[in-house]
Amino acid sequence: MKKPIVLFPYVEAGMGHIAPMRAIAKKFKQLYGDVCDCRDIKFFADSENKALQEFERKMCKSVVDSNRNRTYGFLMTLSMDIFGARLSNSASANCLQAGTHKPAVARMNELAPDLVVSTHWSTNYFAKKSDVNPLTVLYCPDARLYPIFNYPCDLTLVPTKAGYEEALEKYSRRYTPDNLKCVTTLIDDRAFEVPRDKRAMRESLGLDPDKFTVMLAEGGYGIGKMTEICRRALDRDLNVTLIPICGRNEELFKEMSSWKNGKHCVLHPVDFTDKMSSYMVAADLFCGKSGANVFAEACFFGVPQIVTKYASGIEKLNGEYYVRSVKTALKIFNAKKVVDKIEEFINDPQKLSPLKQAAEAQYENYGSEQTARLIFDLLCTRFPELKNAR
Repeated sequence: MKKPIVLFPYVEAGMGHIAPMRAIAKKFKQLYGDVCDCRDIKFFADSENKALQEFERKMCKSVVDSNRNRTYGFLMTLSMDIFGARLSNSASANCLQAGTHKPAVARMNELAPDLVVSTHWSTNYFAKKSDVNPLTVLYCPDARLYPIFNYPCDLTLVPTKAGYEEALEKYSRRYTPDNLKCVTTLIDDRAFEVPRDKRAMRESLGLDPDKFTVMLAEGGYGIGKMTEICRRALDRDLNVTLIPICGRNEELFKEMSSWKNGKHCVLHPVDFTDKMSSYMVAADLFCGKSGANVFAEACFFGVPQIVTKYASGIEKLNGEYYVRSVKTALKIFNAKKVVDKIEEFINDPQKLSPLKQAAEAQYENYGSEQTARLIFDLLCTRFPELKNAR
């Protein structure tokens, strides 16, 4: 029996898209790698076409621009609401970088997948435009679906009950309980293996095991209010360890690494790292913009959050979910007031308890097995012999 090709195309447009793809690709291979030809690929970056590479670079730039300019981010998502899924996908795919559409479709045809799993709108769009007619699965990493993720596909997955129910009601002509599923939040299985003892984790990372610890992150590009918050905390010399995650922003990492610690306030800047889970375990509190992946990980490890910024309408929906729906976060956009709140929690950590308990209550909403099994069930609709091969 010829193994059906299941494609996992990675797109560089922030860790919110990359981390869930890693999780589902790994779990699907574990469960079904013996009967499926599973292929990981960097869809744009690994192509030899300069237009495709430039397309991805411009998508990355749009993420950076959204973080630098809140108005730009909100205008971008407002345009999606106005023009809807089909026009938003088509315009983005054709206008962001001239000459992208034809080679992207050709690349999908050349790969000839039987099923394409996407965590970014673009690969789903080009799969649907291809001539090979693959089955398509699209996982939205955010708390709620937004128009660019509503483009036709065979199965859409959303990780929150609120997002699922809203989509069924708001987009009733697009979704049914058959083509839309609420699934557990995709997280790498390794996260379940990370020790959760804060003191031990701090010691292993070279941090003071007894000091109140705050992790800060503004996405993979390290752009936001993190710098001002850290500077104000250092100026006050709060009794705290600050862990700013600078990501790919090398200049920021070099700058913060040159800052002098206070008598009590210790700054521990981190560049791009694969130890995000470890630093999250070490933290008593997380502060940052409401990106899908990092807030989900904070909840998984029972760490309360302060939302310091919405970079776009998408992140506004994410932030509101954590602030209003699951009540694991506070929204404070003013850097001085963020530092005031950190100082309040340092002086009385018990005030964090309601947020911490709410975060810990989300633990069961994580994992990738449910999604892997739904993908396999979809594949079996076209290849029914797979069920007998298991």
